[in-house]
Amino acid sequence: MNIHRIYSTKSSGYISLFYIFFGISSFFVHPGSLIASEPKISFVNDVIPVITRAGCNMGSCHAKAGGGQNGFQLSLFGFEPLEDLESIVMGSRGRRLLATNPEASLLLMKASGQMPHRGGIRLPKKSQGYEIIKTWITQGALMDTSADVKFVAMELIPKKGVLQRGQEQQLKAMAHYSDGTIHDVTVRALFESNDKAMAEVTENGLVKVLDIPGKVSVMVRYQGNVGVYNAAIPLGAPVENLPPEKNFVDRAVFLNLKELGIPPSKICDDATFLRRVTLDIGGRLPTDDEAKNFFANTGANKRNQVIEDLLKSPDYADYFSSKWTAVLKNRRDDASDIVSNFAFNAWVRDSLLANKPYDQFVRELLGATGKVIGNPPVAWYKRVKDPKEQIEDVAQLFLGVRMQCAQCHHHPFERWSQDDYYSLAAFFSQVGRKPSGTRGEDLIFHKRGLAVATNIKSGVALKPMALGDQVAAIEADQDPRLRLADWMKSPQNPFFAKALVNRYWKHFFQRGLIEPEDDIRDSNPPSNPELLAALEKHFIQSGFDLKDLVRVITRSNTYQLVSTPNKYNSGDRQNYSRYYPRRLSAEVLLDSIDQIAGTHTDFANLPAGTRAVALPDNSYNRSSPFLRVFGRPEGESVCECERVQSSSLAQSLHLINAADIRSKLSHPEGRAEKLAKEKLPLEDKINAVYLAAFSRLPSSVELKVALDYLNAPVVNSAGQSVDAQKAARENLQDLVWALINTKEFLFNH
Repeated sequence: MNIHRIYSTKSSGYISLFYIFFGISSFFVHPGSLIASEPKISFVNDVIPVITRAGCNMGSCHAKAGGGQNGFQLSLFGFEPLEDLESIVMGSRGRRLLATNPEASLLLMKASGQMPHRGGIRLPKKSQGYEIIKTWITQGALMDTSADVKFVAMELIPKKGVLQRGQEQQLKAMAHYSDGTIHDVTVRALFESNDKAMAEVTENGLVKVLDIPGKVSVMVRYQGNVGVYNAAIPLGAPVENLPPEKNFVDRAVFLNLKELGIPPSKICDDATFLRRVTLDIGGRLPTDDEAKNFFANTGANKRNQVIEDLLKSPDYADYFSSKWTAVLKNRRDDASDIVSNFAFNAWVRDSLLANKPYDQFVRELLGATGKVIGNPPVAWYKRVKDPKEQIEDVAQLFLGVRMQCAQCHHHPFERWSQDDYYSLAAFFSQVGRKPSGTRGEDLIFHKRGLAVATNIKSGVALKPMALGDQVAAIEADQDPRLRLADWMKSPQNPFFAKALVNRYWKHFFQRGLIEPEDDIRDSNPPSNPELLAALEKHFIQSGFDLKDLVRVITRSNTYQLVSTPNKYNSGDRQNYSRYYPRRLSAEVLLDSIDQIAGTHTDFANLPAGTRAVALPDNSYNRSSPFLRVFGRPEGESVCECERVQSSSLAQSLHLINAADIRSKLSHPEGRAEKLAKEKLPLEDKINAVYLAAFSRLPSSVELKVALDYLNAPVVNSAGQSVDAQKAARENLQDLVWALINTKEFLFNH
């Protein structure tokens, strides 16, 4: 009978946990059989990295939740080595290891492809990883002891560099251990490029950059540590005659473009600017009068004035409140939600219109108590009830940190642990609720008591701690949510302002400085760190002024560049050398079609003329095929990725011949009908349609094509001439319909 020792991790090191007795002879080699001259293989320092490198403990394989793969469960990336040892040694009744013949062990037979394995060959026979695990089995398949050398830190060499297109760079991962030794663990580390279109990396750390200029990163993982190699890939073109720098945004962007050798595109014309900024701030097209007045204005400050007018308008508040209420999950499940949804939407809108400081807005939301009637931000707690969901939403939305995975295991790409997760959840542990006198509405209050949250795995009750930062003791009568809000706006918080400015930057430029915009971590660095830092600093110094942030961004010449690439920057996707066009969102597109068609869409229980961007919740998606087809979000997630911005066949077919589009074009009070009745030259009518759609007049070619079409005789299916008034009306409908279906109309550019 053999004895195999398993050790448990404690703060003092690894200590003996229990003994396991096997009644079957020679399953394991006794520790005393180790050959003195043979270096001991460490399970933590040697075996786990091999398993990680082979991809065995990824979420798609044996680290999959709910039992792993085929009953073989491992912890994600080896964050729980004791559990992994138990699964390998004891799982499947000890069949995975055979010490008397290590190469016949099920663990090695499957990994090397000698037995059927759904994951294919992960450890080729005679590979270094194969030999490490074989030797470990031979030595008794032991856990590390408290006396064993511990991994301390990983050093990545080099950490950054400048690589010409097509150039290669070998990375080295150097492991530092508690005995002062340093080992090259490159062949055991896991390498991954954050943008495979810009750079590839081999399993042994050889980085090859491709043809797209910009900034790219390679993440290196070893034993729960993550390092990042940052490479600049210059285009190397001469950057001359840069647009003037209007503010620090231009300074940071243009300096980066100089370093990369990517000449920016030119400044856009007035028509493009007017349409772009009105769509981006007001969520609508410019009106005919706005366009005419803007073009007639010869003042040097007229672009800034447009920005100011939009920021003062209710359109700004309507548009941005629709974005905020979607990610704050203001959705309707039944009729009892109407009151709270309308009240919450009005509170968000009024906050934006009054330019309430962002930190105050978040504080009022998180610390909300009472009933919806009287304190509308309480409605958030109606949709987000569970403390786990509350901290996950708060972390992702307001801090740009995705904490969901840390509920069950250490964050795979960051330093956040389960303790960090539950320490953050503790801030919401004293939120109480009880039924109010209104159906479907709860009274939210702070329960007196000490705030703690229990780690479901360790059973330890944890006090509030804000993502690694200690907070002062919270008394039983103090609301911990307010303490969290105080931490958010404090200088010690590296996430709050950064997450917001990155989110708003993405709104205006299609791509965040950190992408995705709600995934801020060391292993996902910004494309322009200097710009992000400058925006963050300015936002804090402004007193968390949202309108001022919009003003700073849109006043910059970076924002006012044309979307048309020059001969150098067509491949640029992250350095903002030009404006990146993007499709109009569902609500904005519907409003824009109404505007050019001269119609409006009616929505139940709302005043006539209410714009789609002002809808208070998701319920209107059910009654509007247009909003569903074009991807208006349902408010199920704090991630803006819920909004569908990609094109589809259903969208194209809808624009071509859907009933609601046809009814707008042929509306008796619509633009086509009114123009047909007006005694104006055809040229003026064409100009009016183009001005409504594009905020510009048609080119000479466009004008000729339109005139030829409108002047062409119209006949019915029988070949008979159609009444002149009817023909004029139908031809103008066709013109409006044709412009609606152009890319120029469907995109903000």
